[in-house]
Amino acid sequence: MRLGFVAGYGVAQVELPFAQIMEAERLGFDSVWTSEAYGTDAVSTAAWILARTTRIRVGTAIMQMPARTPTCAAMTAMTLNGLSGGRFVLGIGPSGPRVVEGWYGVPYGRPLARTREYVAIIRQVAAREAPLVYQGREYRIPYDGEDATGLGVPMKSILHADRGLRIYTAAVTPKGLALAAEIGDGVFPIWMNPARPDLIEPHLAAGLARATGRTRAGFDLAPFVPVSLDDDLDAARAPVRAHLALYIGGMGPPGRNFYTDYARRLGYEEAAARIQDHYLAGRRAEAAAAVPDALVDDVALVGSAARIRERLAAWKEAGRSGRVGSLLAAGASLPALRLLAEELL
Repeated sequence: MRLGFVAGYGVAQVELPFAQIMEAERLGFDSVWTSEAYGTDAVSTAAWILARTTRIRVGTAIMQMPARTPTCAAMTAMTLNGLSGGRFVLGIGPSGPRVVEGWYGVPYGRPLARTREYVAIIRQVAAREAPLVYQGREYRIPYDGEDATGLGVPMKSILHADRGLRIYTAAVTPKGLALAAEIGDGVFPIWMNPARPDLIEPHLAAGLARATGRTRAGFDLAPFVPVSLDDDLDAARAPVRAHLALYIGGMGPPGRNFYTDYARRLGYEEAAARIQDHYLAGRRAEAAAAVPDALVDDVALVGSAARIRERLAAWKEAGRSGRVGSLLAAGASLPALRLLAEELL
């Protein structure tokens, strides 16, 4: 099982945890990942990290698809991959309707159809087998809509890029997981319980069954695993509670929040409803307090060094079984990174 570090995204100021990034590279971590929401973008930060490191792979988890056309994403990925000697990994995702329509000003539409077409176009661009022509429901290249000039012509990328560019997608829904396995090289299910493969593996199997030449061994299940090292267990759980409350409670209205639905599938139906009710009513502290200890422990590594070592057993088993290919540590301090390296590398 490979180790990665989630650098995350900045808040009010552009910040990157370079002490952790450089230590992760020194320790032998496989990857580091940047993110974006509606402030700091994932591409600039990934480029900055690639320029200051020499070995570690750097990926985006995620680049939001509505922010860029697929050809723009392809050019960005191919450029970063070429400049870094093949160390860039493209991670993409549809984001949610709040950000897509509220920030990017485009319709949310059909995220699965968009993902399928987006990946297909990127792979065509990188392959350079012919000038790009793609006529789908979401994207039509060359554009031929009613307001087209008619002057667009098929083009082939000037850049001769690595055809082996790896593409990961973000997914938590059953259909999203299946699509990821069908068309991608890996998936970020945000969090997961390593003891509950039944929530993920059947959907990956369904997607692989629709693809030609794809195997489970070649597909990377790469969950974010919050890591909070502190001898005070309540203090260690606190940042993870706040993170879970934000996603389960605040990333969409009732009936349209994929993370609320995912928490229900993880076995926390009543808690998910309470968290969402509190969060949407503006009671964020109460929402965090409503996150069960058991949910935190299911998806995160929290507490003392001894406790984290003990709870790593389930992740080690998931790695040995071939289910989890990469453990992406989120929020880990320098001592926590060293602890993970001691146990897993």
